[in-house]
Amino acid sequence: MFSAIERPAGPPPGLRQIARDFGPLHASHGFIGWLFAITGPVAIILSVGAKGGLSQGELASWIFGVFFINGLITILLSWRYREPLVLFWTIPGTVLVGQALTHLSFAQVVGAFYGTALLMLVLGLSGWVKRAMLLVPMPIVMGMVAGVFLRFGLDLVRAVLGEFSIAGPMAVIWLVLTAVPALGRRCPPIIGALVVGTLAAIMFGNYDHGASLQLALITPVIPTPSWSLAAMIELVVPLAVTVLVVQNSQGFAVLAAAGHTPPVNLVTVACGLGSALAAIVGGVSTCLTGPTNAIVVSGGERTGHYTAAIAVGVLALGFGLLAPTFTALLLIAPKALITTLAGLAMLRVLQTAFVTAFKTRFSLGALIAFLVTVADVPLLNIGAAFWGLVAGFALSWLLERADFNAEASA
Repeated sequence: MFSAIERPAGPPPGLRQIARDFGPLHASHGFIGWLFAITGPVAIILSVGAKGGLSQGELASWIFGVFFINGLITILLSWRYREPLVLFWTIPGTVLVGQALTHLSFAQVVGAFYGTALLMLVLGLSGWVKRAMLLVPMPIVMGMVAGVFLRFGLDLVRAVLGEFSIAGPMAVIWLVLTAVPALGRRCPPIIGALVVGTLAAIMFGNYDHGASLQLALITPVIPTPSWSLAAMIELVVPLAVTVLVVQNSQGFAVLAAAGHTPPVNLVTVACGLGSALAAIVGGVSTCLTGPTNAIVVSGGERTGHYTAAIAVGVLALGFGLLAPTFTALLLIAPKALITTLAGLAMLRVLQTAFVTAFKTRFSLGALIAFLVTVADVPLLNIGAAFWGLVAGFALSWLLERADFNAEASA
């Protein structure tokens, strides 16, 4: 049963070895990776959760699950395998959930979280994950993802035009830090946007000063799942696709490019376990993060990258335990700050989705997947993202057989 799981190359490092491998550069990269995770990605959770009608307690519990549980897994895997293996949560999956919450209850969505966790466990333990990742062509998947993400780009434009006093300076500093790499290396663009947006909001009095804010530890909310066939059909496969194909593939590519050999089947199993544990407190599915791992391996000795990942995990534990405080702090922020932060965090992902979808093969299938998803018309009480995948794959199979043949040959 466990024969497909990759074994560590050697014994785990002791505390002295970790201390020798850890340095100021790895510490800074670990801190910046964690800082990235708690800004734009958390803003996306708050944005979709608030629109889905979740309470502040449910949002804090969600944030606790995806940080604390995945922080523990990150520390354990990175230590045991001496590889940087930062696990957090699927951002496109979070957006899918937000879309589903417009017509499904949170209990039904949580039931789908458990279904997704089980599917990933089976794929990881069986070793089928690599074959499963190739079933639906990546351009069609990314066409669906682009359709889901499009509203974040549109909301960003609306925020800049409608709340320029906050969103405008955020967009400008993001552009400057992105356009000047030397500055961007010292201060990541999304962090600069957060700082400038916060200062602008305070300056113009947009914060809710009447709200009470105090340091508080998490008291997790444990939702009772509801087992809905419609929710399972709508969410389980698309969520698994966002984890295995969209997110994990990015993480594997980033780590491989830095000279690491991430264990594919083990990571898949860890994603399944993390997803099941996060679902207990209402958290979305676990994945191997691409952006944070990219930050972790962006400098320093390769043999010490795992220590930066461990640092991310340790910081994530603290953030998860104090989730109520950070959630309350972000919820009293003006809506434009959260919307702009989420939109800026998604810009590169949206760009990648469009480029991957329409660059070469399967472009017609990707277009159909995009259009059906953007139309956002549920069928048989199943959301449009699922039907976008189905329609895109079916049309591509009928009209783009040459692309399937070329893919098989390659």
